[in-house]
Amino acid sequence: MQTRAAKPRWPGGAEAVIELNGQEAPESNGHAPTSVTDSPAGPVLLRPDTPARWWTNGRRAKQTDHALAKPIPEGSILGRRDTAYRVSLVLADVVATLAAVILGVIVIGSDSLRLEALITLPLVPFVCKAVGLYDRDENLIRKTTLDEIPALFQVATLYAFVLWLSEHMIVAGELRHRQVIGIWALMFLLMTVSRSVARRVARTFTRPERCLVIGDVESAEPVRRKLRTSVDLNARLIGRVPLCDEPPMPDVLGTLDELGIVLAEHEIDRVLIAPAASDPELILHTIRMIKSMGVKVSVLPRLFEVVGSAVEFDDLDGIPLLGLRRQGLPYSSRALKRATDVVGASLILAFLAPALALVAIAIKLDSAGPVLFRQRRIGRHGEAFRIFKFRTMHDGADAMKAQLMSRNEGAEGFFKMAEDPRVTRVGRFLRRTYLDELPQLINVVRGEMSLVGPRPLVADEDRRINGWQRGRLDLVPGMTGFWQVLGSSRIPLDEMVKIDYLYATNWSLWLDVKVILRTVPYVLARRGL
Repeated sequence: MQTRAAKPRWPGGAEAVIELNGQEAPESNGHAPTSVTDSPAGPVLLRPDTPARWWTNGRRAKQTDHALAKPIPEGSILGRRDTAYRVSLVLADVVATLAAVILGVIVIGSDSLRLEALITLPLVPFVCKAVGLYDRDENLIRKTTLDEIPALFQVATLYAFVLWLSEHMIVAGELRHRQVIGIWALMFLLMTVSRSVARRVARTFTRPERCLVIGDVESAEPVRRKLRTSVDLNARLIGRVPLCDEPPMPDVLGTLDELGIVLAEHEIDRVLIAPAASDPELILHTIRMIKSMGVKVSVLPRLFEVVGSAVEFDDLDGIPLLGLRRQGLPYSSRALKRATDVVGASLILAFLAPALALVAIAIKLDSAGPVLFRQRRIGRHGEAFRIFKFRTMHDGADAMKAQLMSRNEGAEGFFKMAEDPRVTRVGRFLRRTYLDELPQLINVVRGEMSLVGPRPLVADEDRRINGWQRGRLDLVPGMTGFWQVLGSSRIPLDEMVKIDYLYATNWSLWLDVKVILRTVPYVLARRGL
């Protein structure tokens, strides 16, 4: 049998993968041939769903000119992680569906289920698979159920409709309207909760995802900071590979030519590429090589720092285009957001009125001074307004600020202290539980603030924002926002401004709902400074 010549598969790592046709590899560059036992005919196939954890003939490919690629074992860590998430989600969906049907048919309607009802259970994982609910976690670092709620709503609606059509087959009796509505609502809620629990369980029993950044140090540092501070991410940054030559640094694991070896030696699961102003062909070739080795790829696109994710994909006879939103919200969107704010703030104020009265009495008894603290903030289009908060400090606290600047713990541009001596006893409790923010609901009703929006800045902070960044003021400030759930004063001012700008660019009512839902666990965990 004839031996075919070696064909390089990628730059870096071993110099080439030898394609064998049942014979030993020929001698090359003076080295002895690699012994092959029971080699299969044809090229060695590499599984695309596993990490690059193969290379023989030593730790470094530089020690030899050729290395034989071995197939990755089926039980790879990367494969086990993805399988763990998929299996957990499938079990969660089936259990949630079964519980919803039993409660809806037997408890709500006092009917009995036929054995044929089990036939409809596989419909749920089938539909979930069809809409990508089992595959998205593989491509994401942050695996969250919140973004799936619209799709889960559709799955629950479809399943309830199918049950209604096939009621005589699955129910010994008649499936009433309240039962159908009950099954639909229970299935939607139980699937949401069970998927959150399933992801938490899977995250507990899988190792953190090992990430590598390809780019400069400015691109790697924000990623490192996010992975270190976020409690929702099961990932950590191992190091960096620069796109261009640069002086040796502690976090650099190798050069781009050694990328294959770096991925193998450090068992990298995911590569994050920050392209910067590099050769696009080099970036594309690097992405193809990484994917061929079974490693996941995420890209940090500079374009979306400006346009955000609210784009519409267009097609011009085969030429892909991105349609971008115009600056600001149309009148209909502003009216919808305003109506939601008025209704939501009014209901919350009415519901919490007794608690607010008790807080006011406690403040008055604890220390001298007014109950409410008023401060000048900058609102929509740069117009100033007075923000309301429960007073948490002693009178004259502003005069002591200059003396405490050396103890500032806030990020650049903010003044914050975890143990501020100016805070009263009641004020410390109010800050820890975020109850001091509730009077801002008055600002919401008056139209000066929104339930969700950009952070309301004081005049000194606002003067530091110029140019396109002032686009964040196209919306009224909010009681909460991404700036809150991402760390409040722990993030620098310039990064917070970008977050606010992208929120204003990408606004939707569902985005506000997601922020509010993410704020609740944030407040309960008391992660603020």
